[in-house]
Amino acid sequence: MPWLDWLNLFVRWFHVIAGVAWIGASFYFIWLDNNLRTPPKWKQDKGIKGDLWAIHGGGFYEVAKYAYGPEKMPETLHWFKWEAYTTWLSGFALLIIVYYFGASAYLIDPSVNAISPSTAIILGLGLIFGGLALYEVACRSPLAKFPIAFGIGLVALICAASYFSTQWFSGRGAYIHVGALIGTIMAGNVFFNIMPNQRKMVAAVAQKKDIAPSWGASAKLRSVHNNYFTLPLLFIMISNHYPMTYQHEQSWLVLIAIMAAAAWIRHFFNLKHTGKTKPSILVSGAVAMLAITFWVSMPQGENITEPMQTEALPSEGTSQTASLQQTVSQEIITSTINTHCVSCHSRTPTDDIFKVAPMGVVLDSWGDIERFAPQIVRRTAITKDMPFMNKTKMTEEERQLIALWFRQNYE
Repeated sequence: MPWLDWLNLFVRWFHVIAGVAWIGASFYFIWLDNNLRTPPKWKQDKGIKGDLWAIHGGGFYEVAKYAYGPEKMPETLHWFKWEAYTTWLSGFALLIIVYYFGASAYLIDPSVNAISPSTAIILGLGLIFGGLALYEVACRSPLAKFPIAFGIGLVALICAASYFSTQWFSGRGAYIHVGALIGTIMAGNVFFNIMPNQRKMVAAVAQKKDIAPSWGASAKLRSVHNNYFTLPLLFIMISNHYPMTYQHEQSWLVLIAIMAAAAWIRHFFNLKHTGKTKPSILVSGAVAMLAITFWVSMPQGENITEPMQTEALPSEGTSQTASLQQTVSQEIITSTINTHCVSCHSRTPTDDIFKVAPMGVVLDSWGDIERFAPQIVRRTAITKDMPFMNKTKMTEEERQLIALWFRQNYE
């Protein structure tokens, strides 16, 4: 439906804008808090706990943080909440538009779990809001007083969500639901803790009452959680463009490994903002990313480089048995592409879902096939995420024929 595509575009666009504003504010305030320095005594006498000077856009700025609050509450006090709320609302709307309205196409992979759209949606919502509930209970329990134990529990929650989502949904659907869980926890931190505690602080200052230290400490802790979640969440937001991750046989481990490395790299910058530079963290994070790259790039399942016997594709109404050591003809590849790919990847698609060729890839002619040969072999024989959800039932033998054709002609 064209109107749904346009709705998808505008909501996605808005989601990216809101996300940039939220994550930018999160990064800035963590940086700001870590770079505050003890002010001169005359400022301390005014109640200023830390200050910072900066230059930007041709002007000087002085930022001061009060230990309690200003003597008089200013008429205009800027709150940072709608960045979080609009990011979550637009992200959840996008989840509904793409993955719930299109559950049979994007959320359900029959080769993983042949369930109905309604069952898949219930599982998805249960994962998101059930995970949020567990996180909130843990934050409000005595476990929150033990950072290491709490951190282990939080990692276990994300690992469990990653594993079960890959057992329930398609690769893309699984990753996006883990991202939705993380995003919901982050927005929940703002809604359930940071904003209520800030309202208590504002009311106390306005009424000249004491501020409970737990209000600020709790809000800052939740902000730190959000800060470490940002890079993993950003990866998930772009992961649908990289099927070598979500289509991997151990896709849940790939996701966990990348998120862990991203959070570890974020830790380097958080320490650096406090004046502690530990290059070993950045180096080990880069090494971890490189190791993940090599691991994910290794052949999965049957080794497509090994010679084997397979039945060639029918040609001119006949069938024949051909060794993969033989030359794969243009006719065989054209027949395979026409059978499994052209219904979507055509200038005039006949598919019931895709009315425009995805990513602009059209395979109507042999010239088109040769032009997109690297993409064809990568998506059919390496990541194996095409045909989409394998709805045209491309066989492993056909994938190996495409790989062999590519090696014989382009390597």
